[in-house]
Amino acid sequence: MKIKSAYFAGGCFWGVEYFFEKLDGVKSAVSGYMGGQLNNPSYKDVCSGLSGHLEVVRVDYDENQVSYENLTKLFFEIHDPTQSNGQGPDIGSQYLSAIFYTNEKEKNIAENLIDILKQKNYAVATQLISKQNNSFFEAEEYHQNYYFVHHKIPYCHSYTKRFD
Repeated sequence: MKIKSAYFAGGCFWGVEYFFEKLDGVKSAVSGYMGGQLNNPSYKDVCSGLSGHLEVVRVDYDENQVSYENLTKLFFEIHDPTQSNGQGPDIGSQYLSAIFYTNEKEKNIAENLIDILKQKNYAVATQLISKQNNSFFEAEEYHQNYYFVHHKIPYCHSYTKRFD
């Protein structure tokens, strides 16, 4: 088993986490924050829009069971990568679409998938950001496994097939 981590921001982390947790090969999906100026920000800090953080899900996966490319395809299929001001009814800088890539191979995979979407006339707003200077801060416990704990389903996220 070779566990790796991938980092996806696709609006409210509850919905992103929900869909990744259901994927074979994913060992865990953890809600958190990345991309801002504060160390260990709180949900209140992030929601203020002043910290610069995005709501992000760290996906820990076994690369022998699921590829980074398949994770990234799912990411593009569970949120609207064309929305530039948030996700669904959640508007604000903390809800923007982004991939925090950990190496050039991941960046190239994401760029290739974005090119495919653009060829299908999607105006992709997803940002590609290097994780190098961006730490992942785990969100508060009450955000973890939110839909499972509360027996609900996502209201901002749904699955839309975009890749063949």
